[in-house]
Amino acid sequence: MLQSVWQWFLELGGQQGLLFSIIALLIGLILGSWIRPFKRETGKAVVSKGDKSFFKGIQYLLSNDHDQAIEEFTKSVQVNSDTIETYVALGNLYRSKGDIDRAIRIRQNIILRPNIDERIKVRAIFDLAKDYRKGGFLNRALSTFLEVTEQSPANAEILKEIERIYEELRDWENAYETRQKIARLDKGNHQHILAHYLVETGKVCQEKGDLSRARSLFTKAISTHKRCVDAYLHLGDLHFARQEYKKAIAAWKKVVEIIPQFTFLAYRRLEGAYSQMKNLEPVGIFLKECAQSNSDAFTHMALARYLHNENDVEGALRETKSALALDPSFWEARKFKGEILLSQGREKDVITDYVEIMEHLNIPYLRFRCSQCGFEPSELQWKCPQCNRWDTIGLIDSTGAAVEQPA
Repeated sequence: MLQSVWQWFLELGGQQGLLFSIIALLIGLILGSWIRPFKRETGKAVVSKGDKSFFKGIQYLLSNDHDQAIEEFTKSVQVNSDTIETYVALGNLYRSKGDIDRAIRIRQNIILRPNIDERIKVRAIFDLAKDYRKGGFLNRALSTFLEVTEQSPANAEILKEIERIYEELRDWENAYETRQKIARLDKGNHQHILAHYLVETGKVCQEKGDLSRARSLFTKAISTHKRCVDAYLHLGDLHFARQEYKKAIAAWKKVVEIIPQFTFLAYRRLEGAYSQMKNLEPVGIFLKECAQSNSDAFTHMALARYLHNENDVEGALRETKSALALDPSFWEARKFKGEILLSQGREKDVITDYVEIMEHLNIPYLRFRCSQCGFEPSELQWKCPQCNRWDTIGLIDSTGAAVEQPA
């Protein structure tokens, strides 16, 4: 029983809410009147009943004083150098403080011990890999984690660490394969993550000029997860680059259908298409359909730019007014409206509009928030950089509420 308690204790992270109760249980077990010396298979004592430094170290750990905890644990191993658990706790503490060199030396010392229990050795190798990762030695961390998987191939925790490294190395194909292994072990929705990996791989192919494979990967991503906005956007980009404008519009139009809050990403692409397309009629039809089915500020703004490009000044002004009626803090629409008015010599209307502007100063329009951890990035990201979850960042509406992405 004590051995299982130690397993919790040595993590030092991820179980913050249970740390106090677990350590309290540990102390109770050790100090209880029934206590007897516990032995591992190696015959070494887990901890000496009279090891005051060890218990002081726990007390400092409970009070979040890591410096004093390190000092006491160091005294403990000087008294009894055979207590592996204390070395592991020290290594974790050093890693949490960013002293990676010392943490690595401690793990290596544990691994090289003769007659060490195999489970302890595997855990030490795993901790060594985490040390390497914390220190930024990604290739070393990856090779060390892969070494652990040889002993524990069905351990989802290790596979997730490997997956994160592949992401940081932008090795999307191996990240995809690793997520497939995780999906076989963990129940839940993995399709959206797999789709993102396929899209990222497709982007790399597109950059290298392998458009055929890129298209295949974008299509596979959509087949894997029907609501993968990024896949539709880049599939449309690929068609547009090949002057397949109708196919590009069809791909971008799907964004409007599946997750309307992100349709502004499609509109921005259409705006860039104006100067390239000879026949803008499909664009106009698309935008007007969107304005009818998805009445938001961005829709009207995109339609306003299209109408202005078609020399329909009054229509453009009408759409900017519609956008501002829906969201008065939409500064892009406010600016565009002012530019149109000035170009038409309508200074009085500009002054009137300025009065309205004064009521809405310092209110940013495009704001995003993660529905899981609350992080607010400065721009839209498909993966939250704080909690590392995919597809959790959405727009914050004009009331300040986050609009979550549908699963």
